[in-house]
Amino acid sequence: MFNLSALFPYEFDKKYAKPVAYFSMEFAIDQPLKIYSGGLGFLAGSHLRSAYELKQNLIGIGILWKKGYYDQERNQDQTLRVSFRDKDYSFLTDTKILFPITIHGTRVYVKAYLLKSDVFKSAPLFLLSTDIPENDYLAQTISHRLYDPNETTRVTQSILLGAGGAKLLDILERETEIYHMNEGHALPLCFYLLDKYKDLEEVKKRVVFTTHTPEKAGNEEHSVPLLNEMNFFNGLTTEQVNEYIQPEDGVLNYTLSALRMAKKANGVSQLHGEVSRKMWKSYKGICDISAITNAQNKTYWSDPVLEKALSNDDGEAIARRKKQLKHKLFRVVANQTGKLFDVNKLTIVWARRFAGYKRANLLLRDFERFNKIAQNKDFPIQVIWAGKPYPEDFESINIFNEIYWKTKSMPNCTVLTGYELWLSGHLKRGSDVWLNNPRLYHEASGTSGMTAAMNASINVSIPDGWVPEFAQHGKNAFIIEPAADTLTTEEKDKVETTRLLDILENEVIPTYYQEPQKWMSIVKQSMRDVTPFFDSGRMAQEYYEKLYA
Repeated sequence: MFNLSALFPYEFDKKYAKPVAYFSMEFAIDQPLKIYSGGLGFLAGSHLRSAYELKQNLIGIGILWKKGYYDQERNQDQTLRVSFRDKDYSFLTDTKILFPITIHGTRVYVKAYLLKSDVFKSAPLFLLSTDIPENDYLAQTISHRLYDPNETTRVTQSILLGAGGAKLLDILERETEIYHMNEGHALPLCFYLLDKYKDLEEVKKRVVFTTHTPEKAGNEEHSVPLLNEMNFFNGLTTEQVNEYIQPEDGVLNYTLSALRMAKKANGVSQLHGEVSRKMWKSYKGICDISAITNAQNKTYWSDPVLEKALSNDDGEAIARRKKQLKHKLFRVVANQTGKLFDVNKLTIVWARRFAGYKRANLLLRDFERFNKIAQNKDFPIQVIWAGKPYPEDFESINIFNEIYWKTKSMPNCTVLTGYELWLSGHLKRGSDVWLNNPRLYHEASGTSGMTAAMNASINVSIPDGWVPEFAQHGKNAFIIEPAADTLTTEEKDKVETTRLLDILENEVIPTYYQEPQKWMSIVKQSMRDVTPFFDSGRMAQEYYEKLYA
Protein backbone atom coordinates (compact mmCIF):
# COMPACT_ATOMS: atom_id res chain seq x y z
CA MET A 1 0.00 0.00 0.00
CA PHE A 2 1.26 3.48 -0.91
CA ASN A 3 2.36 5.48 2.13
CA LEU A 4 -0.03 8.45 2.18
CA SER A 5 1.53 9.88 5.34
CA ALA A 6 4.73 10.62 3.42
CA LEU A 7 2.90 12.40 0.60
CA PHE A 8 3.08 15.91 2.10
CA PRO A 9 6.31 17.41 3.42
CA TYR A 10 4.36 19.73 5.73
CA GLU A 11 1.65 19.74 8.37
CA PHE A 12 -1.57 21.19 7.00
CA ASP A 13 -2.63 24.68 7.96
CA LYS A 14 -5.89 24.20 9.89
CA LYS A 15 -7.68 26.56 7.49
CA TYR A 16 -6.81 24.23 4.61
CA ALA A 17 -7.07 20.78 6.20
CA LYS A 18 -10.08 19.65 4.16
CA PRO A 19 -8.80 17.00 1.68
CA VAL A 20 -9.20 18.15 -1.94
CA ALA A 21 -8.34 16.44 -5.23
CA TYR A 22 -7.75 18.82 -8.15
CA PHE A 23 -8.35 17.28 -11.60
CA SER A 24 -6.85 18.98 -14.64
CA MET A 25 -5.98 17.78 -18.12
CA GLU A 26 -2.76 19.81 -18.02
CA PHE A 27 -0.33 21.20 -15.44
CA ALA A 28 2.48 23.65 -16.16
CA ILE A 29 4.62 23.07 -13.07
CA ASP A 30 8.09 23.66 -14.48
CA GLN A 31 9.79 23.73 -17.88
CA PRO A 32 11.15 20.14 -17.87
CA LEU A 33 7.69 18.58 -17.38
CA LYS A 34 6.01 19.23 -20.73
CA ILE A 35 2.44 18.11 -20.07
CA TYR A 36 0.63 21.40 -20.82
CA SER A 37 -0.52 23.51 -23.76
CA GLY A 38 -1.25 27.00 -22.46
CA GLY A 39 -3.20 29.10 -19.98
CA LEU A 40 -5.19 26.27 -18.38
CA GLY A 41 -1.93 24.49 -17.54
CA PHE A 42 -0.18 27.68 -16.40
CA LEU A 43 -3.08 28.33 -14.04
CA ALA A 44 -3.09 24.75 -12.67
CA GLY A 45 0.67 24.87 -12.11
CA SER A 46 0.45 28.12 -10.16
CA HIS A 47 -2.45 26.69 -8.13
CA LEU A 48 -0.36 23.68 -7.05
CA ARG A 49 2.62 25.88 -6.19
CA SER A 50 0.50 28.15 -4.00
CA ALA A 51 -1.22 25.14 -2.39
CA TYR A 52 2.29 24.01 -1.38
CA GLU A 53 3.19 27.45 0.00
CA LEU A 54 -0.06 27.68 1.99
CA LYS A 55 0.29 24.09 3.30
CA GLN A 56 -3.02 22.97 1.84
CA ASN A 57 -4.33 19.40 1.89
CA LEU A 58 -4.68 19.35 -1.90
CA ILE A 59 -3.33 16.89 -4.45
CA GLY A 60 -3.33 17.16 -8.22
CA ILE A 61 -4.59 14.48 -10.61
CA GLY A 62 -3.42 14.64 -14.23
CA ILE A 63 -2.13 12.58 -17.13
CA LEU A 64 1.48 11.81 -18.02
CA TRP A 65 1.52 12.80 -21.70
CA LYS A 66 4.21 10.71 -23.43
CA LYS A 67 4.57 13.15 -26.33
CA GLY A 68 3.37 16.25 -24.47
CA TYR A 69 1.30 18.78 -26.39
CA TYR A 70 3.79 19.05 -29.25
CA ASP A 71 7.19 20.52 -29.97
CA GLN A 72 6.91 23.75 -31.94
CA GLU A 73 9.60 23.87 -34.60
CA ARG A 74 10.19 25.39 -38.05
CA ASN A 75 10.07 24.03 -41.56
CA GLN A 76 12.97 24.64 -43.94
CA ASP A 77 11.29 27.92 -45.01
CA GLN A 78 10.87 28.97 -41.33
CA THR A 79 7.08 28.41 -41.23
CA LEU A 80 5.61 26.49 -38.32
CA ARG A 81 6.17 22.75 -38.01
CA VAL A 82 4.49 20.47 -35.46
CA SER A 83 6.66 17.70 -34.05
CA PHE A 84 5.85 14.89 -31.62
CA ARG A 85 8.66 13.26 -29.66
CA ASP A 86 8.66 10.82 -26.75
CA LYS A 87 9.63 12.32 -23.41
CA ASP A 88 11.04 10.66 -20.30
CA TYR A 89 11.19 12.08 -16.79
CA SER A 90 13.63 10.63 -14.28
CA PHE A 91 12.33 12.94 -11.53
CA LEU A 92 8.92 11.24 -11.38
CA THR A 93 8.34 8.47 -8.83
CA ASP A 94 6.83 5.17 -9.94
CA THR A 95 4.23 4.45 -7.26
CA LYS A 96 3.99 0.79 -8.41
CA ILE A 97 0.23 1.26 -8.44
CA LEU A 98 -1.35 -0.52 -11.42
CA PHE A 99 -5.11 -0.85 -11.88
CA PRO A 100 -7.69 -1.46 -14.62
CA ILE A 101 -10.45 0.77 -15.95
CA THR A 102 -12.98 -0.10 -18.64
CA ILE A 103 -12.93 1.74 -21.96
CA HIS A 104 -15.04 0.68 -24.94
CA GLY A 105 -15.81 -2.61 -23.25
CA THR A 106 -12.11 -3.39 -22.86
CA ARG A 107 -9.92 -3.57 -19.78
CA VAL A 108 -7.22 -0.89 -19.94
CA TYR A 109 -4.45 -0.79 -17.34
CA VAL A 110 -3.38 2.45 -15.73
CA LYS A 111 -0.09 3.16 -14.00
CA ALA A 112 0.28 6.00 -11.50
CA TYR A 113 3.37 8.18 -11.24
CA LEU A 114 3.98 10.86 -8.64
CA LEU A 115 5.59 14.26 -8.88
CA LYS A 116 6.72 14.69 -5.28
CA SER A 117 6.30 18.07 -3.63
CA ASP A 118 10.00 18.70 -3.11
CA VAL A 119 10.91 18.39 -6.82
CA PHE A 120 9.42 21.73 -7.93
CA LYS A 121 7.88 23.03 -4.68
CA SER A 122 4.30 22.14 -5.57
CA ALA A 123 1.47 20.17 -4.00
CA PRO A 124 1.78 16.44 -4.83
CA LEU A 125 0.71 15.58 -8.38
CA PHE A 126 -0.33 12.09 -9.49
CA LEU A 127 0.03 11.47 -13.23
CA LEU A 128 -1.74 8.58 -14.96
CA SER A 129 -0.33 6.64 -17.90
CA THR A 130 -1.60 3.89 -20.19
CA ASP A 131 1.73 3.75 -22.07
CA ILE A 132 2.76 0.48 -20.43
CA PRO A 133 3.44 -3.09 -21.69
CA GLU A 134 0.24 -4.41 -20.08
CA ASN A 135 -1.80 -2.61 -22.78
CA ASP A 136 -2.01 -3.10 -26.53
CA TYR A 137 -0.71 -0.28 -28.73
CA LEU A 138 -4.09 1.40 -29.18
CA ALA A 139 -4.63 1.60 -25.42
CA GLN A 140 -1.07 2.86 -24.96
CA THR A 141 -1.79 5.84 -27.25
CA ILE A 142 -4.50 7.18 -24.92
CA SER A 143 -1.87 9.00 -22.86
CA HIS A 144 0.39 9.96 -25.78
CA ARG A 145 -0.89 13.36 -27.01
CA LEU A 146 -2.54 16.10 -24.98
CA TYR A 147 -5.80 17.04 -26.75
CA ASP A 148 -5.54 14.34 -29.37
CA PRO A 149 -7.52 15.34 -32.51
CA ASN A 150 -9.28 11.97 -32.78
CA GLU A 151 -12.73 12.19 -31.19
CA THR A 152 -12.80 8.74 -29.59
CA THR A 153 -9.27 9.20 -28.24
CA ARG A 154 -10.32 12.49 -26.64
CA VAL A 155 -13.23 10.70 -24.98
CA THR A 156 -10.94 7.96 -23.65
CA GLN A 157 -8.58 10.61 -22.27
CA SER A 158 -11.45 12.09 -20.25
CA ILE A 159 -12.32 8.63 -18.92
CA LEU A 160 -8.69 8.10 -17.95
CA LEU A 161 -8.51 11.43 -16.11
CA GLY A 162 -11.94 11.40 -14.46
CA ALA A 163 -12.74 7.76 -13.72
CA GLY A 164 -9.09 6.70 -13.55
CA GLY A 165 -8.24 9.53 -11.16
CA ALA A 166 -11.21 8.82 -8.91
CA LYS A 167 -10.37 5.11 -8.81
CA LEU A 168 -6.76 5.92 -7.91
CA LEU A 169 -7.98 7.93 -4.90
CA ASP A 170 -10.01 4.92 -3.75
CA ILE A 171 -7.00 2.63 -4.18
CA LEU A 172 -4.90 5.07 -2.16
CA GLU A 173 -7.66 5.00 0.49
CA ARG A 174 -7.40 8.76 0.67
CA GLU A 175 -10.43 10.39 2.18
CA THR A 176 -11.36 13.06 -0.36
CA GLU A 177 -14.08 15.52 0.61
CA ILE A 178 -13.90 17.72 -2.48
CA TYR A 179 -13.27 16.73 -6.10
CA HIS A 180 -12.39 19.88 -8.06
CA MET A 181 -12.74 19.69 -11.84
CA ASN A 182 -10.56 22.31 -13.54
CA GLU A 183 -12.57 22.49 -16.81
CA GLY A 184 -14.98 19.79 -17.94
CA HIS A 185 -12.43 17.24 -19.21
CA ALA A 186 -12.69 15.13 -16.04
CA LEU A 187 -16.50 14.76 -16.25
CA PRO A 188 -16.44 10.90 -16.04
CA LEU A 189 -15.37 11.46 -12.43
CA CYS A 190 -19.00 12.44 -11.71
CA PHE A 191 -20.35 9.22 -13.20
CA TYR A 192 -17.80 7.20 -11.23
CA LEU A 193 -19.02 8.88 -8.04
CA LEU A 194 -22.63 8.42 -9.08
CA ASP A 195 -22.02 4.69 -9.45
CA LYS A 196 -20.28 4.69 -6.08
CA TYR A 197 -22.88 6.63 -4.08
CA LYS A 198 -26.03 5.83 -6.15
CA ASP A 199 -27.34 9.34 -5.46
CA LEU A 200 -26.80 12.55 -7.44
CA GLU A 201 -27.10 14.66 -4.29
CA GLU A 202 -24.20 12.74 -2.74
CA VAL A 203 -22.14 13.51 -5.86
CA LYS A 204 -23.06 17.19 -5.71
CA LYS A 205 -21.89 17.39 -2.09
CA ARG A 206 -18.39 16.46 -3.23
CA VAL A 207 -17.89 18.04 -6.68
CA VAL A 208 -16.99 21.62 -7.60
CA PHE A 209 -16.29 22.89 -11.09
CA THR A 210 -14.27 25.68 -12.70
CA THR A 211 -15.26 26.74 -16.22
CA HIS A 212 -12.57 28.53 -18.18
CA THR A 213 -13.86 29.63 -21.56
CA PRO A 214 -16.93 30.83 -23.44
CA GLU A 215 -15.37 29.44 -26.64
CA LYS A 216 -17.19 26.47 -28.22
CA ALA A 217 -13.92 24.50 -28.51
CA GLY A 218 -13.49 24.78 -24.74
CA ASN A 219 -16.96 23.42 -24.02
CA GLU A 220 -16.56 19.91 -25.39
CA GLU A 221 -19.58 17.86 -26.47
CA HIS A 222 -20.21 14.41 -27.96
CA SER A 223 -23.20 12.25 -28.82
CA VAL A 224 -24.68 10.21 -26.00
CA PRO A 225 -24.61 6.94 -27.99
CA LEU A 226 -20.86 7.36 -28.63
CA LEU A 227 -20.15 8.13 -24.97
CA ASN A 228 -22.25 5.19 -23.86
CA GLU A 229 -20.39 2.88 -26.23
CA MET A 230 -17.06 4.14 -24.81
CA ASN A 231 -18.11 3.42 -21.17
CA PHE A 232 -18.07 7.13 -20.38
CA PHE A 233 -21.04 6.71 -18.00
CA ASN A 234 -19.41 4.02 -15.85
CA GLY A 235 -22.29 1.54 -16.12
CA LEU A 236 -25.22 3.95 -16.05
CA THR A 237 -27.89 3.34 -18.68
CA THR A 238 -28.76 6.06 -21.18
CA GLU A 239 -32.15 6.34 -19.47
CA GLN A 240 -30.41 7.14 -16.18
CA VAL A 241 -28.14 9.65 -17.95
CA ASN A 242 -31.19 11.36 -19.46
CA GLU A 243 -32.83 11.48 -16.04
CA TYR A 244 -29.82 12.89 -14.20
CA ILE A 245 -28.38 15.44 -16.65
CA GLN A 246 -30.87 15.88 -19.49
CA PRO A 247 -28.54 15.98 -22.52
CA GLU A 248 -29.77 18.30 -25.26
CA ASP A 249 -30.97 16.46 -28.41
CA GLY A 250 -28.84 13.40 -27.69
CA VAL A 251 -25.64 15.46 -27.31
CA LEU A 252 -23.85 15.73 -23.98
CA ASN A 253 -22.05 19.00 -23.32
CA TYR A 254 -19.28 18.57 -20.75
CA THR A 255 -19.66 22.05 -19.24
CA LEU A 256 -23.44 21.91 -18.96
CA SER A 257 -23.28 18.40 -17.46
CA ALA A 258 -20.67 19.52 -14.93
CA LEU A 259 -22.89 22.44 -13.94
CA ARG A 260 -25.69 19.94 -13.30
CA MET A 261 -23.57 17.54 -11.26
CA ALA A 262 -21.55 19.99 -9.12
CA LYS A 263 -22.63 21.82 -5.98
CA LYS A 264 -20.80 25.02 -6.95
CA ALA A 265 -19.03 26.41 -10.00
CA ASN A 266 -16.96 29.46 -10.81
CA GLY A 267 -15.82 31.55 -13.71
CA VAL A 268 -12.22 32.73 -13.72
CA SER A 269 -12.71 36.50 -13.61
CA GLN A 270 -15.57 38.72 -12.46
CA LEU A 271 -16.45 39.49 -16.09
CA HIS A 272 -16.24 35.82 -17.07
CA GLY A 273 -18.54 34.94 -14.17
CA GLU A 274 -21.13 37.34 -15.64
CA VAL A 275 -20.61 35.94 -19.16
CA SER A 276 -20.97 32.36 -17.87
CA ARG A 277 -24.17 33.07 -15.94
CA LYS A 278 -25.65 34.71 -19.02
CA MET A 279 -24.42 31.87 -21.25
CA TRP A 280 -26.07 29.08 -19.21
CA LYS A 281 -29.01 30.83 -17.52
CA SER A 282 -31.68 29.31 -19.78
CA TYR A 283 -30.72 25.74 -18.84
CA LYS A 284 -32.48 23.97 -15.98
CA GLY A 285 -30.81 22.28 -13.03
CA ILE A 286 -27.45 24.04 -13.05
CA CYS A 287 -25.59 25.04 -9.90
CA ASP A 288 -24.67 28.59 -8.91
CA ILE A 289 -21.81 30.12 -10.90
CA SER A 290 -19.68 32.55 -8.90
CA ALA A 291 -16.33 34.05 -9.86
CA ILE A 292 -12.84 33.45 -8.50
CA THR A 293 -10.39 35.45 -10.55
CA ASN A 294 -7.39 33.52 -11.82
CA ALA A 295 -3.93 34.42 -10.58
CA GLN A 296 -0.31 33.36 -11.00
CA ASN A 297 2.35 32.30 -8.53
CA LYS A 298 4.59 35.28 -7.79
CA THR A 299 7.33 33.16 -6.21
CA TYR A 300 7.79 31.30 -9.50
CA TRP A 301 7.27 34.13 -11.98
CA SER A 302 8.66 37.37 -10.56
CA ASP A 303 12.28 38.50 -10.81
CA PRO A 304 13.67 39.00 -7.28
CA VAL A 305 16.00 41.84 -8.33
CA LEU A 306 13.07 43.79 -9.76
CA GLU A 307 11.11 43.05 -6.58
CA LYS A 308 13.87 44.41 -4.38
CA ALA A 309 14.21 47.53 -6.52
CA LEU A 310 10.47 48.16 -6.25
CA SER A 311 10.51 47.70 -2.47
CA ASN A 312 13.23 50.38 -2.35
CA ASP A 313 11.22 52.59 -4.74
CA ASP A 314 14.36 52.69 -6.89
CA GLY A 315 13.37 53.50 -10.47
CA GLU A 316 16.97 53.56 -11.66
CA ALA A 317 17.54 50.03 -10.34
CA ILE A 318 14.34 48.83 -12.06
CA ALA A 319 15.47 50.38 -15.36
CA ARG A 320 18.95 48.91 -14.99
CA ARG A 321 17.64 45.42 -14.23
CA LYS A 322 15.11 45.69 -17.05
CA LYS A 323 17.94 46.20 -19.55
CA GLN A 324 19.71 43.13 -18.22
CA LEU A 325 16.54 41.06 -18.63
CA LYS A 326 15.97 42.45 -22.12
CA HIS A 327 19.50 41.41 -23.03
CA LYS A 328 18.77 37.84 -21.92
CA LEU A 329 15.59 37.75 -24.00
CA PHE A 330 17.34 39.23 -27.01
CA ARG A 331 19.96 36.47 -26.92
CA VAL A 332 17.08 34.03 -27.38
CA VAL A 333 15.75 36.15 -30.26
CA ALA A 334 19.16 36.28 -31.91
CA ASN A 335 19.69 32.54 -31.50
CA GLN A 336 16.32 31.69 -33.06
CA THR A 337 16.05 34.33 -35.77
CA GLY A 338 19.43 35.96 -36.43
CA LYS A 339 17.98 39.38 -35.52
CA LEU A 340 19.79 41.57 -32.99
CA PHE A 341 17.52 43.70 -30.81
CA ASP A 342 18.57 46.78 -28.79
CA VAL A 343 17.95 46.98 -25.02
CA ASN A 344 17.42 50.75 -25.30
CA LYS A 345 14.42 50.44 -27.62
CA LEU A 346 10.77 49.98 -26.62
CA THR A 347 9.94 46.29 -26.91
CA ILE A 348 6.34 45.13 -27.44
CA VAL A 349 5.46 41.46 -26.93
CA TRP A 350 2.34 39.53 -27.95
CA ALA A 351 2.70 36.02 -26.52
CA ARG A 352 0.03 33.45 -25.60
CA ARG A 353 -1.72 30.51 -27.21
CA PHE A 354 -2.49 31.25 -30.86
CA ALA A 355 -6.26 31.14 -31.35
CA GLY A 356 -8.44 33.09 -33.76
CA TYR A 357 -10.23 35.15 -31.10
CA LYS A 358 -6.93 36.24 -29.53
CA ARG A 359 -6.04 38.06 -32.79
CA ALA A 360 -2.27 37.74 -32.84
CA ASN A 361 -2.18 39.61 -36.16
CA LEU A 362 -4.43 42.55 -35.18
CA LEU A 363 -1.38 44.79 -34.95
CA LEU A 364 -0.64 44.05 -38.62
CA ARG A 365 -4.19 44.45 -39.94
CA ASP A 366 -3.46 48.00 -41.14
CA PHE A 367 -0.01 46.99 -42.32
CA GLU A 368 0.82 50.30 -44.00
CA ARG A 369 0.26 52.23 -40.78
CA PHE A 370 1.98 49.58 -38.64
CA ASN A 371 4.99 49.67 -40.96
CA LYS A 372 5.15 53.45 -40.65
CA ILE A 373 5.24 53.17 -36.84
CA ALA A 374 7.76 50.32 -36.95
CA GLN A 375 10.11 52.27 -39.22
CA ASN A 376 10.04 55.51 -37.20
CA LYS A 377 13.70 56.22 -36.46
CA ASP A 378 12.92 58.90 -33.85
CA PHE A 379 10.79 56.56 -31.73
CA PRO A 380 12.01 53.04 -32.57
CA ILE A 381 10.10 49.96 -31.49
CA GLN A 382 10.76 46.23 -31.48
CA VAL A 383 7.95 43.65 -31.67
CA ILE A 384 8.03 39.96 -30.73
CA TRP A 385 5.25 37.40 -31.21
CA ALA A 386 5.24 33.91 -29.70
CA GLY A 387 2.69 31.20 -29.05
CA LYS A 388 1.54 27.71 -29.90
CA PRO A 389 -1.53 27.14 -32.07
CA TYR A 390 -3.48 23.92 -31.62
CA PRO A 391 -1.72 21.44 -33.96
CA GLU A 392 -4.81 21.02 -36.17
CA ASP A 393 -5.96 24.66 -35.98
CA PHE A 394 -4.82 25.57 -39.47
CA GLU A 395 -6.36 29.04 -39.33
CA SER A 396 -4.11 29.92 -36.36
CA ILE A 397 -1.11 28.20 -37.93
CA ASN A 398 -1.68 30.38 -40.98
CA ILE A 399 -1.71 33.47 -38.72
CA PHE A 400 1.66 32.40 -37.28
CA ASN A 401 3.04 31.98 -40.80
CA GLU A 402 1.49 35.26 -41.98
CA ILE A 403 3.24 37.15 -39.19
CA TYR A 404 6.52 35.49 -40.13
CA TRP A 405 6.27 36.37 -43.82
CA LYS A 406 5.11 39.95 -43.18
CA THR A 407 7.95 40.69 -40.73
CA LYS A 408 10.69 38.54 -42.27
CA SER A 409 12.54 41.50 -43.79
CA MET A 410 12.03 43.76 -40.75
CA PRO A 411 15.08 43.64 -38.43
CA ASN A 412 13.01 44.88 -35.47
CA CYS A 413 10.09 42.42 -35.67
CA THR A 414 10.08 38.65 -35.24
CA VAL A 415 8.05 35.58 -34.25
CA LEU A 416 9.52 32.95 -31.92
CA THR A 417 8.83 29.23 -31.49
CA GLY A 418 8.69 27.10 -28.35
CA TYR A 419 6.30 29.11 -26.19
CA GLU A 420 6.58 27.17 -22.94
CA LEU A 421 7.29 28.24 -19.36
CA TRP A 422 10.96 29.04 -19.93
CA LEU A 423 10.41 31.25 -22.98
CA SER A 424 7.28 32.76 -21.45
CA GLY A 425 9.33 33.87 -18.45
CA HIS A 426 11.99 35.49 -20.65
CA LEU A 427 9.33 37.33 -22.66
CA LYS A 428 7.54 38.68 -19.60
CA ARG A 429 10.75 39.82 -17.95
CA GLY A 430 12.23 41.23 -21.16
CA SER A 431 9.23 43.10 -22.55
CA ASP A 432 8.36 46.74 -21.95
CA VAL A 433 4.80 46.35 -23.23
CA TRP A 434 2.59 43.26 -22.92
CA LEU A 435 -0.02 43.36 -25.67
CA ASN A 436 -3.41 41.66 -25.21
CA ASN A 437 -6.09 42.22 -27.84
CA PRO A 438 -8.73 39.44 -27.84
CA ARG A 439 -12.27 39.92 -29.07
CA LEU A 440 -14.21 41.25 -26.08
CA TYR A 441 -16.00 38.63 -23.90
CA HIS A 442 -13.96 35.79 -25.42
CA GLU A 443 -10.96 35.84 -23.03
CA ALA A 444 -12.16 34.30 -19.77
CA SER A 445 -9.14 35.47 -17.79
CA GLY A 446 -5.88 35.88 -19.74
CA THR A 447 -3.38 35.57 -16.91
CA SER A 448 -0.19 36.21 -18.92
CA GLY A 449 -0.53 39.95 -18.33
CA MET A 450 -0.39 39.39 -14.57
CA THR A 451 3.07 37.86 -14.67
CA ALA A 452 4.21 40.51 -17.14
CA ALA A 453 3.12 43.23 -14.70
CA MET A 454 5.03 41.48 -11.90
CA ASN A 455 8.14 41.96 -14.05
CA ALA A 456 7.87 45.66 -14.90
CA SER A 457 6.06 45.21 -18.21
CA ILE A 458 3.07 47.47 -18.88
CA ASN A 459 -0.17 45.96 -20.12
CA VAL A 460 -1.75 47.39 -23.27
CA SER A 461 -5.04 45.55 -23.40
CA ILE A 462 -8.65 45.17 -24.39
CA PRO A 463 -10.65 45.31 -21.10
CA ASP A 464 -11.49 41.60 -21.08
CA GLY A 465 -10.95 38.82 -18.52
CA TRP A 466 -9.00 39.94 -15.45
CA VAL A 467 -8.04 43.34 -16.91
CA PRO A 468 -11.07 45.39 -15.73
CA GLU A 469 -10.29 44.35 -12.15
CA PHE A 470 -6.76 45.75 -12.45
CA ALA A 471 -6.20 48.34 -15.15
CA GLN A 472 -6.38 52.12 -14.78
CA HIS A 473 -5.60 53.81 -18.07
CA GLY A 474 -2.44 55.89 -17.96
CA LYS A 475 -1.77 54.96 -14.32
CA ASN A 476 -0.85 51.26 -14.36
CA ALA A 477 -1.79 50.19 -17.91
CA PHE A 478 -3.20 51.37 -21.23
CA ILE A 479 -6.70 50.29 -22.27
CA ILE A 480 -7.82 49.78 -25.87
CA GLU A 481 -11.41 50.99 -26.05
CA PRO A 482 -13.59 48.19 -27.44
CA ALA A 483 -15.72 48.76 -30.53
CA ALA A 484 -19.49 48.88 -30.18
CA ASP A 485 -21.21 45.51 -29.66
CA THR A 486 -23.59 46.32 -32.51
CA LEU A 487 -20.85 46.14 -35.14
CA THR A 488 -19.96 43.05 -37.14
CA THR A 489 -16.82 41.08 -36.25
CA GLU A 490 -15.04 42.51 -39.30
CA GLU A 491 -16.01 46.07 -38.36
CA LYS A 492 -14.92 45.54 -34.74
CA ASP A 493 -11.51 44.28 -35.87
CA LYS A 494 -11.08 47.35 -38.07
CA VAL A 495 -12.10 49.83 -35.36
CA GLU A 496 -9.99 48.16 -32.67
CA THR A 497 -6.95 48.02 -34.96
CA THR A 498 -7.17 51.78 -35.38
CA ARG A 499 -7.57 52.33 -31.64
CA LEU A 500 -4.66 50.02 -30.84
CA LEU A 501 -2.35 51.82 -33.26
CA ASP A 502 -3.60 55.19 -31.96
CA ILE A 503 -2.71 54.27 -28.38
CA LEU A 504 0.73 53.00 -29.39
CA GLU A 505 1.52 55.98 -31.62
CA ASN A 506 0.03 58.76 -29.48
CA GLU A 507 0.44 57.54 -25.89
CA VAL A 508 2.61 54.48 -25.26
CA ILE A 509 5.60 55.20 -27.52
CA PRO A 510 5.86 58.97 -26.78
CA THR A 511 5.58 58.33 -23.03
CA TYR A 512 8.41 55.77 -23.13
CA TYR A 513 10.79 58.12 -24.98
CA GLN A 514 9.70 61.63 -23.97
CA GLU A 515 8.45 61.11 -20.41
CA PRO A 516 10.66 58.44 -18.83
CA GLN A 517 9.68 59.46 -15.30
CA LYS A 518 5.99 59.04 -16.11
CA TRP A 519 6.76 55.68 -17.74
CA MET A 520 8.57 54.51 -14.62
CA SER A 521 5.68 55.73 -12.47
CA ILE A 522 3.29 53.54 -14.51
CA VAL A 523 5.69 50.59 -14.25
CA LYS A 524 5.91 50.91 -10.46
CA GLN A 525 2.17 51.32 -10.02
CA SER A 526 1.55 48.28 -12.20
CA MET A 527 3.96 46.17 -10.14
CA ARG A 528 2.37 47.33 -6.88
CA ASP A 529 -1.21 46.83 -8.05
CA VAL A 530 -0.74 43.32 -9.45
CA THR A 531 0.02 41.85 -6.03
CA PRO A 532 -1.21 40.52 -3.75
CA PHE A 533 -4.61 40.14 -5.45
CA PHE A 534 -3.28 38.55 -8.64
CA ASP A 535 -0.85 36.27 -6.83
CA SER A 536 -2.24 32.72 -6.77
CA GLY A 537 -1.95 32.55 -2.98
CA ARG A 538 -5.08 34.72 -2.86
CA MET A 539 -6.76 32.46 -5.44
CA ALA A 540 -5.89 29.20 -3.64
CA GLN A 541 -7.22 30.70 -0.41
CA GLU A 542 -10.47 31.80 -2.10
CA TYR A 543 -11.08 28.30 -3.45
CA TYR A 544 -11.02 26.90 0.09
CA GLU A 545 -13.21 29.70 1.45
CA LYS A 546 -15.73 30.02 -1.37
CA LEU A 547 -15.84 26.78 -3.37
CA TYR A 548 -14.72 24.03 -1.01
CA ALA A 549 -16.59 25.28 2.06
